[in-house]
Amino acid sequence: MHMVSAWACENNVVLGQVKVDEKSNETTAIPELLNLLCVKDAVITIDAMGCQEKIAEKIIDNDAQYILATKENQEAVYQDIINQFSFSNSSKTSNKLDFGHGRIETRTCSIITDLRGMSNTGKWKDLKTIIKIESVREFKTSDRPTENAVRYYISSCSGDAVFFQQAIRSQWAIENKLHWVLDVAFGEDASRKRQGNAAQNYSVLLKLALNLLKNEKTEKQGVKGKRLKAAWDEKYLTKVLNLKV
Repeated sequence: MHMVSAWACENNVVLGQVKVDEKSNETTAIPELLNLLCVKDAVITIDAMGCQEKIAEKIIDNDAQYILATKENQEAVYQDIINQFSFSNSSKTSNKLDFGHGRIETRTCSIITDLRGMSNTGKWKDLKTIIKIESVREFKTSDRPTENAVRYYISSCSGDAVFFQQAIRSQWAIENKLHWVLDVAFGEDASRKRQGNAAQNYSVLLKLALNLLKNEKTEKQGVKGKRLKAAWDEKYLTKVLNLKV
């Protein structure tokens, strides 16, 4: 079973989820999930699987804005973006340096808002900006070679390179703060639930528990530790559940 989830980066909560049909993929589940949510004035980031014209239109129709990762699955606009950054002199940039986990990562965000040289802009509703993120990752204490990567995005947002640098970086929160935590703290990937709706129902319960644990701020430890304490300490469990006793 595969679920598509909506994660609120600033609030650290799962807003909703939709099960992907066995005969389909994420591109059909994402519009269903958008229908369940109030996303007015939000900026929605989606990976390359969700870079679809109908999904972009759906987001705009719901009074939100989009930043969509773009790869070869959208060959025409992908090549357009590469050409624009190769030949245009109108890009604006922002640099960000991160240290951690024994590595140094430099990310350069470049944006172009003059899209007159692109031939496919009309297919993407309210497209205003194209973005390139170049990352260079160096490892301080190993013999691993330097890693270089380039990623491209399209967006309906109007903003500077600093804004897009931060917004695109926050996309990783769904991996680091949701999927990774569900696997490590809750053992979701190891679950053997298969019959009927068990897996889907269990997924809902895990995300409810995760929301509650992340929003309990008095205990200064990770989700796994909080979960264990809630199992052993009924008073703390009551606090997590926000019950009045």
